[in-house]
Amino acid sequence: MERSICLVLFLTLSCCVHVMEFLPYLEVINGGLWGYWGKEEYCDHGYAVGFMLKVEPYQGSGRQYDDTSLNGIRLQCSDNTFISSSVGEWGFWGESQTCPARHRLMSFSLQVETPQLLGDDTAANNIRFSCDDMQETQLEGNSHEWGRFGKWSTKCKLGICGMQTKVEPPQGFYDDTALNDVRFFCCI
Repeated sequence: MERSICLVLFLTLSCCVHVMEFLPYLEVINGGLWGYWGKEEYCDHGYAVGFMLKVEPYQGSGRQYDDTSLNGIRLQCSDNTFISSSVGEWGFWGESQTCPARHRLMSFSLQVETPQLLGDDTAANNIRFSCDDMQETQLEGNSHEWGRFGKWSTKCKLGICGMQTKVEPPQGFYDDTALNDVRFFCCI
């Protein structure tokens, strides 16, 4: 009896360690500095085929205006559900963009503005994804032009299935940035 319990416990622990050990994710090195990582979210069935962005419109120039730009990212899963992690409170959700013929999202590049010192910081501003279709289609979000796109992440072998965002909470009278960084989890 004890031997059976030990074997079941060993197999259970081996399974869990195996899953944690091989849960790869994609990240880039140019993410923003501020905020906290939100909850990991995954497609319940299938993989990510598209995305949509929550973007705050340009607020104007001058000290009294505070731009945050990119506030949220939603992934569209192959079963037509959407997932997102932490989301900033400003802006509006745009239209969904999908890979041709519902192919998989495979890698990404993040557009980030460097810290502005005494200016208005926005951190992450836009994102690009690559698809696994024959043309290796690239999808780009419709957001502001502040900052630069960094290098592409590596590619997931079986596509993207989950995500986690790093978002700065509201700063009151101080400078807000909202979404700063993101990582995507690969299907296994």
